[in-house]
Amino acid sequence: MPLLWLRLAVLFYGLGLVYSLLLLSKRGDVLARVAGPAVGLGMTFQLVSLVEFAVLEGKITASVHHSESLLAFVIMVVFMIFFIRYRTTSPGIFVFPLVFFLTFASAIGPHPLSFSSPLLKNSWTIVHIVLIFTGYAGLFLSFGASLLYLLAEKSLKSKHPASFISRLPALQTIDEIGYRALLLGFPFMTFGLVAGSVLAENKFGSLFFIDPKVLLSIIMWLVYMLLLYTRWNSGWRGRKAAYLAAFAFVAAVGAWAANYFSHLHRFNIS
Repeated sequence: MPLLWLRLAVLFYGLGLVYSLLLLSKRGDVLARVAGPAVGLGMTFQLVSLVEFAVLEGKITASVHHSESLLAFVIMVVFMIFFIRYRTTSPGIFVFPLVFFLTFASAIGPHPLSFSSPLLKNSWTIVHIVLIFTGYAGLFLSFGASLLYLLAEKSLKSKHPASFISRLPALQTIDEIGYRALLLGFPFMTFGLVAGSVLAENKFGSLFFIDPKVLLSIIMWLVYMLLLYTRWNSGWRGRKAAYLAAFAFVAAVGAWAANYFSHLHRFNIS
């Protein structure tokens, strides 16, 4: 049953994907009224899937496919928080495709790939995972808002602005969404790294701190902090902040990809 609910979530997230593609054209209003409720239903089915999976397993495990589904769900929760606050689905241009493909990958997995590290099979580790994923979600939403800002700014300066620009909020609002997303995600990322460090250091000792995944995560956190610092103290807004947010997201992707090279977080694909 968890897989059935997850596949239903994929169908509803598919409407969000189509909407994000139509939003780039003149037909962007076709699914405007149903996109929000559709992804909301997708979130509901995904939550049911995650809960049923945990109940059936007796605990929350750290399988690859389950992690993909959980990350997609957390991203949607963060997106919905900002949707309620700003009443705009414009960041969905980037959010909906990512959530769809993460959920789709989780739903079609032929078998439950799992982490080989015994530490990551500890049910307490879910606290670390959820905190880190929330930090990722905030960073990705900020990245999406930054891309929107750059596209909108470039289009508004051109003689023939793109059609979807008229459906976007003001540049100041887009910039504010990116900034608020960083403020939301940074504490979660910080506490997630601290929690993971404490758990892993007790288990593995100093070897934990030379793991590629850990090193890249620390670099990502430093870039994250630099991004906030430049906004607080240097007054960076708009284009400069957007470029730095894009760089921070690249660092986050590198930290995620490091799972495949890490000795402690390695994916077991055999």
